[in-house]
Amino acid sequence: MRSVCLLLACQLYFAAVVQAQLRMALPQQAPAATEALGSPAIDAGGYVYVSGQGPRRQDGSTPANFADQVRQSLENVKSAVEAVGLTMEHVVYVQVYLDDMSRYKALNDAFAAYFPKMPPARGILGVARLPEPPVQITAVAVRNLQGKQPVTPPNFTPSKAYSQGMLTHDRLFISTMLGTDPSTGKVPDNPAAQVDFALDRLRIVAEASGLTLSNMVFVNPYLTSEVPMRIMNEHYARRFEFGNTPARATIEASSLPEGAHIAYTGVAVRDLTQRRAIRPKNMPPSPTASPCVFAGETLYCSAKSGFIPGPNGGVFAATTSDQVRQTMRNLLDNLEEADMKFDQVVSTTIYLDDLSEFQAFAKVYRKYFSGVLPAQTTVQQLPPAERKPDEEGHYPDLEQVSLIAVRSRSKH
Repeated sequence: MRSVCLLLACQLYFAAVVQAQLRMALPQQAPAATEALGSPAIDAGGYVYVSGQGPRRQDGSTPANFADQVRQSLENVKSAVEAVGLTMEHVVYVQVYLDDMSRYKALNDAFAAYFPKMPPARGILGVARLPEPPVQITAVAVRNLQGKQPVTPPNFTPSKAYSQGMLTHDRLFISTMLGTDPSTGKVPDNPAAQVDFALDRLRIVAEASGLTLSNMVFVNPYLTSEVPMRIMNEHYARRFEFGNTPARATIEASSLPEGAHIAYTGVAVRDLTQRRAIRPKNMPPSPTASPCVFAGETLYCSAKSGFIPGPNGGVFAATTSDQVRQTMRNLLDNLEEADMKFDQVVSTTIYLDDLSEFQAFAKVYRKYFSGVLPAQTTVQQLPPAERKPDEEGHYPDLEQVSLIAVRSRSKH
């Protein structure tokens, strides 16, 4: 009995240490509550992770003008960042979700006005539906401004709306790199050429920062139905070391900027000795994605779905609730291989097949966190799939989750 009590005390102490390192931000000027499933922001590991922010004001109203909607979303990000003592100068990366990509130019104009100098790196994705249309913005801010520097490679046209890359003291955040011909701005007819153009741009930004693609710890390939997944994977795998690729969340998009059909955005670690890939022993090496990759004390994990691994694997659950249970099990396998737990997760991105099933997803998801919920962003990137099994009983993915976790320094 004494040993059991001692073990329980140790577990409680470890949980308390972890939670002490994950500080939730509570903005004073937060917008009216909506269907939230996470903390407004989490302060951990030298970075602040801000949940997806829509255009809702504190009183619950939404501006009528698109430019004002973008500004209000950024103001909501600002409130979360200021709640932990930082400013928008500390924001190094934002991810923007739009439900109408025809507003891309207006978005750029709004960003250029909001960030008159040194705008952050920026990812952008066209989606089918948002919790609060027409825009949602999530952000990452760095606590230590030392080493912060925008990156614009030679022959890249500078943008007033975003930086091509943003260096911090230990990482590089890379903006969306489109699969368009850099000399003409046009989209090639050949999907393979589109993939190569996008990957070349990713590489050039990394090299302009003194890094290589080997430094990448996480990559988001965004692609529309015009680019076959097989071709994307074949060309992607050629750029990385087999079994030591970055973590990856491959997202099928409704649309991308400038008519592109493939784009990449991602994060690299500056010191390669701080990079380490994690792979559970029951998973074979992959040519396209590592389950998780450490950047120092921060763990970036690939998106997981309700896929049951193994030689006869697949998605066999017919409902979102049942699929998310397997998804969380798959994510836990990766965390445990890294000697971590769900309570060390600081940020999640949730992709739902149908946003109206948010509450069904949330009811299961919440059960896996015993302490402070991570920052969270939820989108529906495509119209709902037809929910019928194939001849082998496999169902379509109804949800996916990617995550970032921060390891307890007290353990090392």
